[in-house]
Amino acid sequence: MPTNTVSTDTILSKRIGNDRPASGWPGLSLSRMLLGFSLAVLAFMLVCAVAPQWIAPYSPTDMMTDRLLQPPSKAHLLGTDQFGRDVWSLIVYGSRQSLTMGVASVVIGGLAGTVIGLIAGYCGGVVDSLFMRINDILMTIPGILLAIAIAVALGPSFFNVILAISVASIPGKARVVRSQVLSIRSRPFVEAARAIGTPHLEIMVRHILPNCFSPLLVMMTIGVGTSILVGTGLSFLGLGVIQEIPDWGYMLSQGRSYMTVAWWISTFPGLAITLLVVVVNLIGDDLRDRLDPKKGRV
Repeated sequence: MPTNTVSTDTILSKRIGNDRPASGWPGLSLSRMLLGFSLAVLAFMLVCAVAPQWIAPYSPTDMMTDRLLQPPSKAHLLGTDQFGRDVWSLIVYGSRQSLTMGVASVVIGGLAGTVIGLIAGYCGGVVDSLFMRINDILMTIPGILLAIAIAVALGPSFFNVILAISVASIPGKARVVRSQVLSIRSRPFVEAARAIGTPHLEIMVRHILPNCFSPLLVMMTIGVGTSILVGTGLSFLGLGVIQEIPDWGYMLSQGRSYMTVAWWISTFPGLAITLLVVVVNLIGDDLRDRLDPKKGRV
């Protein structure tokens, strides 16, 4: 009698056909292409922040009074603003402040949130209740409103803006670290370290903290984009520092009065902010997938 059999070659051909990359290029998948694009864009923006004179064709302080509000052209790729400054050069030089705000606020907020979450999760009891109730109060306030309140109270200063964004990001990071510590502190290797008389500080730093690093790293990476959005929002509202070289948020604020006659002044800084935030989030998502033990990667 004939039997319904499927050859090994047929199975392999179907498997290969199903696993073929969506991009059409051998060995490349859509996620890898997006990751490569994101890393390339981020590397270019880092070069702009570190050495803007290599990229910008003009100085950000050059005011060419005979070229006010010129549209994009060969001489000025992204046009000029109301003072005759080259918009592309302003974006390149302004990337340093925007990236510094994002990275510095995430690092400061991450360190503070890690300390709070580590102490609260490990000590438990009254200490945990006290820290978490304060944390819950802060989490009821939207991050942007909390940052605005702190920036208004401290006054306009680049450090104050970073501090405001950092404080607004602490509650979320503290809660993530605390949840990790609660699940780790009862594991056998922690109980063994405690049984042989290891000091509590050493247990927290050497045994518990390294196991909290992966989710915290992912959260901090994605948090860079959020911090940049909050920082540019503060500058847009006039709560940032008004310097000779404006950041992207202040460029948006300056250009909104000229949207009907010179749309490029605020459009291109807005696109730069969007691109940077999307790129950082894509890198954070890929990092999350790689560090997640429940997901296997080919």
